Amino acid sequence: MNSDDPKAGTAPATCPMSGARAGGPMPSGSATPAMTTGAISKPAPAAAARVRSSGSNEPRKTLLLTGASRGIGHATVKRFSAAGWRVITCSRHAFPEECPWGAGPEDHIQVDLADTDNTMSAIADIRERLEGGSLQALVNNAGISPKGHGGERLGALDTALEDWKTVFQVNFFAPIMLARGLSEELTAARGSIVNVTSIAGGRVHPFAGAAYATSKAALVALTREMAADFGPLGVRVNAIAPGEIDTAILSPGTEKLVSQIPLRRLGTPDEVAKTIYFLCTEASSYVTGAEIHINGGQHV
Repeated sequence: MNSDDPKAGTAPATCPMSGARAGGPMPSGSATPAMTTGAISKPAPAAAARVRSSGSNEPRKTLLLTGASRGIGHATVKRFSAAGWRVITCSRHAFPEECPWGAGPEDHIQVDLADTDNTMSAIADIRERLEGGSLQALVNNAGISPKGHGGERLGALDTALEDWKTVFQVNFFAPIMLARGLSEELTAARGSIVNVTSIAGGRVHPFAGAAYATSKAALVALTREMAADFGPLGVRVNAIAPGEIDTAILSPGTEKLVSQIPLRRLGTPDEVAKTIYFLCTEASSYVTGAEIHINGGQHV
């Protein structure tokens, strides 16, 4: 599993494009990307290059992505940026000054999705930053899965009630809060919403805790409800359910699951990002209410 753990301490902020952590060097071989982010309180004026896609007279499309700092989120930033999209990232961490991502500090919003008031304030901030009052894609990728003191899985009997509440706020309530708060902008663009669920939402997983798994199962049901309610507005809503994805924060023992996967390997963040991109483009214009499994056949 590759979700953030709220009990693991405060991790250093990570550049969405390069993977660099605050205070550390840029990874070798990192290309200087076309755009950057930074946490500020007020939106800065948009650069002229942002208004139009490269080599096109069409307005540049915009993605709002939560949980952008690593793993699947990191790969999603790179995939959409490479296609010429403006990417607005949301994270509970401030943006690292070392990051070379050059489009401007207005493209990163520091928000604690576990805090409802902070989330509502962020929604108002996002609406101010959206050019033309439209949003082509919302990807709800942020997720948390608390662990025990030794990193062990927390089941239904030993997960504290406060942890249940926090997990559901981040994994379940924040996605619908963002979608509802930005519904006018999504409608204006006839946009797409992608909720990132998990293989753990459909089966008991050896690493994912009970609260995490239950929140992801609820998010699958919410995706169907949202597809029905947002459909008449011209907004599509789908989900992707990653399985074992090869990221820097794999749970110990993940390699033992490879033999149970029909394709006999872990997935890559880029494979997940490509599927997210598909669901946000015209290639999937008649797909809504679906949950796409990205797990090498692990669910069969």
